Amino acid sequence: PGQARKEPVSQPASQPPASQPARQEKKTSKPPSSSPSSEISLVLITTPFPHAENLEPHSPLHPSASPSPPSPLRLPTMASGAQTTGSTKVDAVVETAKAAEPQKLSGVALYSRFALAGAVCCSVTHGGLTPVDVVKTRIQLDPQTYNRGMIGGFRQVIQNEGAGALLTGFGPTFAGYFLQGAFKFGGYEFFKQQCINNLGYETASNNRTAVYLASSAAAEFFADIALCPLEATRIRLVSEPTYANGLIGGFSKILKNEGIGAFYAGFGPILFKQIPYTMAKFVVYEKVAETVYRTFPKKDLSDAMQTTVNLGSGLIAGFAAAIVSQPADTMLSKINKTKGLPGEGTTSRLIKIAKELGLRGSYTGIGARLFMVGTLTAGQFAIYGDVKKALGAVGGVEISN
Repeated sequence: PGQARKEPVSQPASQPPASQPARQEKKTSKPPSSSPSSEISLVLITTPFPHAENLEPHSPLHPSASPSPPSPLRLPTMASGAQTTGSTKVDAVVETAKAAEPQKLSGVALYSRFALAGAVCCSVTHGGLTPVDVVKTRIQLDPQTYNRGMIGGFRQVIQNEGAGALLTGFGPTFAGYFLQGAFKFGGYEFFKQQCINNLGYETASNNRTAVYLASSAAAEFFADIALCPLEATRIRLVSEPTYANGLIGGFSKILKNEGIGAFYAGFGPILFKQIPYTMAKFVVYEKVAETVYRTFPKKDLSDAMQTTVNLGSGLIAGFAAAIVSQPADTMLSKINKTKGLPGEGTTSRLIKIAKELGLRGSYTGIGARLFMVGTLTAGQFAIYGDVKKALGAVGGVEISN
């Protein structure tokens, strides 16, 4: 017991190599260290990862597979078709933003809204100015009697026939310009788009004055086919207050006594009047609006300011349109006042009336018409712009720079 304990004698270096594997196996069975770095190494080593020999031959991780580019990331889609971000809150915000965006219309859905907006703006403005139109027509047809100007004409009509006479022809005016406005404004936007489709946007934009003129002329031609019968009825009722009682009575009486051709006796003059009128109206409006929006960008203006721009541009356009179309307007009033002589054609009647009037006579009533056309054109463009927005047909067919 008191003797020192002997240490075991180590094996000589010449021990056969067969004992080496046993010593290596003994070392690997030693438990890992508890240090942090060892823990990290252990986690990395034991993380599940497929072995190459267990992979399918076509797997991108298989050693025999050729490298291929990574597939693009695909996000799941929502019921609306939009891609999700994986966050319910973010997706809800995206959906709300998309719902707030105005729906882009095209085809019949778009142009029917343009037509309805045009019908409303024209029927409301022309119908509201029926009293002015009555006085203007009386001055044109009987300048010797109604020779006291616009205000004096109002007083004369009220004194001689009563205040109700100022609404003579309201029915055909409202109905006629409802149809005409639909064809005019809807057709104008439609033909502008056709010019863009055929010429290309850049060419159409660079030659937009010609596009405005051609589009407005084509639209007015079809609008006048709808307007002419009702305009003939209106003028007959205004020029002959006792001719019939209202739109239905006047229309039926002309159709029965004179035939359908009587409605289009003034078609030539109405084209001669309305096409230059509409061309001047649209091109001047577009040019004035372009000038304003070049200084004050449209996107920076409120809805109220855009309506103000429409009013101002429309007023200037109305003055230009009235001056251009006044001679034809006077001739139209004359030709619809009475029936032509037997065998007398429309062209010969127009030549005869033009000779009787002369240049000065053809501008009879220009003051009243400037007031009337300027006011109603300003109102038309203001109402047209606001109704378009209400219907979702925002903007229009824009080709201005």
